[in-house]
Amino acid sequence: MATRTRMLSRITKAMLAPALALGVTVGLASAPASAAVWSSCAQYGNTSLNGYTLYNNIWGSGAGSQCFWANSGTNWGVNANHPNTGGIKSYPNSKKVINKTITSLGSLTSNYNVTVPSSGAYNTSYDIWDTDYDYEIMLWVNKTGAVGPLGTSQGNVTLGGHTWTVYKGNNGANEVFSFVRTSNSTSGSVNILPILKWIKDTKGWFGNETIGDVQFGFEITSSSGGLNFTTNSLTVSGG
Repeated sequence: MATRTRMLSRITKAMLAPALALGVTVGLASAPASAAVWSSCAQYGNTSLNGYTLYNNIWGSGAGSQCFWANSGTNWGVNANHPNTGGIKSYPNSKKVINKTITSLGSLTSNYNVTVPSSGAYNTSYDIWDTDYDYEIMLWVNKTGAVGPLGTSQGNVTLGGHTWTVYKGNNGANEVFSFVRTSNSTSGSVNILPILKWIKDTKGWFGNETIGDVQFGFEITSSSGGLNFTTNSLTVSGG
């Protein structure tokens, strides 16, 4: 669920991540035994691979341990051991920078394929921001356990190749629009641009915003005992 703390944590820590990459290691989780191009158990460990920026991003209070491994910018995962308590603990993610206005985009699409646990509490989601961080657009492609979006339901809509329940809310710092897929999916394609145009043109919830970051990852609330979350493949493209 989006909160002011969550929004500020994501933005501030993303900005500070390069300076903090060698900082605190949270807990004792270990990276995969097989060799990876990059791995980190640091709280805000980050790197750039193949045009994507990867963040371990353990930002929530009461978090446990989490280690991030990557074979590329689009094939990566985490082992996370967060306690069975409320509140989001982390959002390990892969980020692609777009920096184009909605009307100047000819396309914005993504393909995803993930392997996620059957237990715990989490969602697999895109987190899309404008460059001023006034608006957050979340696309939940699957969810498990006691998790839910911020705001009130605006009903269902079919856009971008999926049917979503739409939620509209405000966390005190920015508007949050959450699109929760009506059934769980671990692989597929999302046509993101029609969703942005629907918010802009059909609903009038924002204007011709410049889309900055398109993030994809796992928003983890609990994963007691240590659970694996894997992005088998991911592409984000637009222009």
